[in-house]
Amino acid sequence: MSTLTGETAEAEAPAAEPPAAGGGVRRVLGRLGSPAVRTRLGTLGGVVILAVLFWRLGTGAFVDGVRRIDATTLAAALGIGLVTTVLSAWRWALVARGIGIRLPFGAAVADYYRALFLNAALPGGVLGDVHRAVRHGQDAGDLGRGVRAVVLERTAGQLALFAAGGAVLLTMPSPVRDQMRAAAPLAGLGLVGACAVVLALRMNRAEAGRRARAVRGMLGEARQALFSRTTAPGVLVSSVVVLAGYVAMFVLAADVAGAGASVAELLPLALLALLAMSLPLNVGGWGPREGVAAWAFGAAGLGAGRGLTVAVVYGVLSLAASLPGAVVLVARWYVATRNRRTADPAQLVPQARRTEEARLTEAARLTEAARPAGEPLPRPPVPTAAGADRQGPVVRIPAQPSEVRSEKYAPKESARLARSSLPFSAVPSEGRPMTPESV
Repeated sequence: MSTLTGETAEAEAPAAEPPAAGGGVRRVLGRLGSPAVRTRLGTLGGVVILAVLFWRLGTGAFVDGVRRIDATTLAAALGIGLVTTVLSAWRWALVARGIGIRLPFGAAVADYYRALFLNAALPGGVLGDVHRAVRHGQDAGDLGRGVRAVVLERTAGQLALFAAGGAVLLTMPSPVRDQMRAAAPLAGLGLVGACAVVLALRMNRAEAGRRARAVRGMLGEARQALFSRTTAPGVLVSSVVVLAGYVAMFVLAADVAGAGASVAELLPLALLALLAMSLPLNVGGWGPREGVAAWAFGAAGLGAGRGLTVAVVYGVLSLAASLPGAVVLVARWYVATRNRRTADPAQLVPQARRTEEARLTEAARLTEAARPAGEPLPRPPVPTAAGADRQGPVVRIPAQPSEVRSEKYAPKESARLARSSLPFSAVPSEGRPMTPESV
């Protein structure tokens, strides 16, 4: 009997190992797919790209690009950045209004400048967008819609970039025109398949699963925010002008770097560099842009080193154009600090008390809802002094009887007289000393 039990245990032991191993693999993959790990991997990828470029082309291109920038170039970059930021903020406000949340235009411009500065100053290149999405959602009282508004606004810009880039790279001479024409049929089939999926979801009005309903809801919200009659014209115009501003910044950088190429020659190269910037492998926007620019300029016969210099100048000009965001960041931090210091404690205490009362009321309501019908309410715990042992016995001291004030239980007059007639009574009489003669 014991032998059979041992064989059964040995046979079952290997079968229990694969789930544990599979669980470990899933945990590892889950950690690798977390936002923090993806950000670190993207930053590492950008650092590796820059290291390879500086190793192959030297640091002279970087130093030469920074040395060529003057005050006039910085002023032009600030002007271009003002136009692109204001129109991007307008697009954001239109998208937010399309999904039903309010976003004032002035606040949108300030928040967009701050996001651009954080994107350029912090690793990952998207932390500023994450910050403005969360802050807008918290201010509007709907975090989900605030995040979706930023995602849809960025999606509108990317769609404009992909459409313009595809049209230009397919028609104008560029290092990738042949590859683009070869891949165009596959891209067209993929677009047709995506449209078919969207139509199938719209035609299927029957009850579907939670995921299908969520996808249908997101598609409906995207249509309302980007393609409705009230938002589509503004989103289209702002996206086109913003993209034109980015291309103008690249042309300005090429002119400063001394590329010596016409705008028609620089347009495909600029769009390639902008498409590379959308890859999540960068350090504040640096990395893929410099690599693609060096390769594209080298393939176009303009020199890989010249392409790296143009990309470096573009990065410095973009950072300079986002510097008003640093002013917004410091100003808001100062205002918040001053408000905290000048806040009246007498106004903060009632607010904290109301918050605590609301929390206790909500907790009592949830407890009452969870209590089964007919079950008596639990007795409240006896409060103990701070630092006392909560596990010891609780001693209840009965309350002392209060003085009887009712006339019903007052002593009778006859009893009072009888008591006063006793020998050596303890009741003083007319303030005289108590002696046997006074009795």
